[in-house]
Amino acid sequence: MGLMTKIRKRHIALMEKTIDVLANITQSITQEQATTLRDRDNGWTILEVMCHLRDFEGIFYERARMIIEQEYPMLPGYDQEALAAEREYNKQSIVQVYAELKQARQRFAEFFTLLPDPDWERAGMHPEEGHFTMTDAVMQVSRHDITHIEQITRILADAKITSS
Repeated sequence: MGLMTKIRKRHIALMEKTIDVLANITQSITQEQATTLRDRDNGWTILEVMCHLRDFEGIFYERARMIIEQEYPMLPGYDQEALAAEREYNKQSIVQVYAELKQARQRFAEFFTLLPDPDWERAGMHPEEGHFTMTDAVMQVSRHDITHIEQITRILADAKITSS
């Protein structure tokens, strides 16, 4: 097995592990905490972060499908703040959002697992990253997850400090 194949497999496993971490986090908080604890003064709530993760899971999946189905597509950009407001993230159920994220993640992990070797080098033009391969796509999911897991755990840590 080549180095790139190992890297891809490890990122797919990481995609599955971060969903487990998010399950542990969401099971340990209430709906009220999910909708009121914020990232510093004007930042997102935990629920808003979870909704963002769920929605961007779908966006990342659609971009990956575009790369496979089209010849070097221009991948669409999205305004995350507009999505949060439009979809009223903070009015959703943390339990339902996690369930939807988990289901979407299973679909995406399967998509990557079944991807034939030659397709990994297919690419498109990402709105922020430029030239963007399928290997970049699988690595982006892990990077995005860990960024927001750190954000959620920071929100929880800050709440614990201020409630003491």
